Amino acid sequence: MVLGAALLGFFLISLDALIVTVALPDIGRSLGVGMSGLQWVVDGYTLIFAALMLSAGALSDRIGARRAYGGGLVLFALASAACGLAPGIGVLVAARLVQGGAAAVMMPASLALVRQGFPDQAKRARAIAVWTVGGAVAVAAGPVVGGALTASVGWRWIFFVNLPAGLLALALLARVPASPRLPARLDAVGQVTAVVAMGALTYGVIDGGDKGFGRPLVLVALLVAVVAAAAFLAAQARGAHPMLPLPLFRSRVVAVSLVVGFMLNAAYYGGVFIFSLYLQQQRGQTALHAGVMFIPMTALVAVVNLASAKLAARFGPRMPMVSGQLVGAAGLVALTTVGAHTNVWMVAALMVPVGLGGALTVPALTALLLDAVPAERAGTAGAVLNTGRQVGGAIAVAVFGALLAGAGTFLTGMRWGMLVAAAGLVLTTAATLSLPRGSGHRVAGA
Repeated sequence: MVLGAALLGFFLISLDALIVTVALPDIGRSLGVGMSGLQWVVDGYTLIFAALMLSAGALSDRIGARRAYGGGLVLFALASAACGLAPGIGVLVAARLVQGGAAAVMMPASLALVRQGFPDQAKRARAIAVWTVGGAVAVAAGPVVGGALTASVGWRWIFFVNLPAGLLALALLARVPASPRLPARLDAVGQVTAVVAMGALTYGVIDGGDKGFGRPLVLVALLVAVVAAAAFLAAQARGAHPMLPLPLFRSRVVAVSLVVGFMLNAAYYGGVFIFSLYLQQQRGQTALHAGVMFIPMTALVAVVNLASAKLAARFGPRMPMVSGQLVGAAGLVALTTVGAHTNVWMVAALMVPVGLGGALTVPALTALLLDAVPAERAGTAGAVLNTGRQVGGAIAVAVFGALLAGAGTFLTGMRWGMLVAAAGLVLTTAATLSLPRGSGHRVAGA
């Protein structure tokens, strides 16, 4: 019961990060919105999810994992219904923001429930592996399910489909024992400044790409982002109970892990965003056909994740990390050759290395990070990594959309986006190679 409830919630969280992407052209036509509005449909979810992730774990401990998870599920279902019923882009984006906040509460609570339900270490390890596969399957299924629902019954059903799954998860949760409440302090100043900084930055990039970076409102937004980020760092340095302990970053391993995670998600989510639009707006594919085009890229994720873990165990984490990033960068460069008449199955094949590179890198990256911190900091380190990855996806959608809007043609903007992402992965590969062999030494005093 515990694993079923936790798995369903994690599946929904992961699914909603990608299921909407293939439906964007239909949403744009239905609601009469342009590129900036569509960017907010994606980033509204990812942005709040990332911004609240760090403090959501403390909230889960404070009120109990079962209660936090149940509350998050109810809010997620209500927000999904609001998304499906949205009469305009404003309501849709607002509901997506609420969805992202609910997902942030559910994420750490679901893993805490698994830990609570499986006190035996060996059984818990197997349960966590199943839980992880649920997320991987959701990521793989997202574009396909989104395309199928959009093409058959309309884009609103990509949100309505969450309701029966959420009800089933709640029914399972009702049979799970209550969770203990643990003392945990919330960092209110850090949380508020983090939300303001990320929101202002995303707004500045999206609106700047759409209407020009010289507009006063865009400049003010970017300035607010800088000031809020500085206030956040000051709060973390001086606060008694910071949600992001800065001593973690004394280790080059931790810093490099975070940058690599950011860039991997930027390349993956940014690529899915751009090519969903390319396949439908430039090539005339239906939402279903566009979703099918992503199957070759996403289908290998779970299998390659397992292979990465074995390679890391045998050769150390640097080898699969470096290989994965280089494979991803090569795939992005290859995608710059895509033109207005490239065979769509060739496009699907060229996207495979991007997904392959991420799947090869992430398990080894996670293991490297967790080896570098003390056991009592593992949860915080994992939350930091996941936050960095979600921020990468959100910023990529904003930046790539700005490139599409600012370039002379869609294809020019698409190629610039691929080159920027490839350059980023080359730089993070160099950073990975700079780590000493046997990296993973723990952070002193963390």
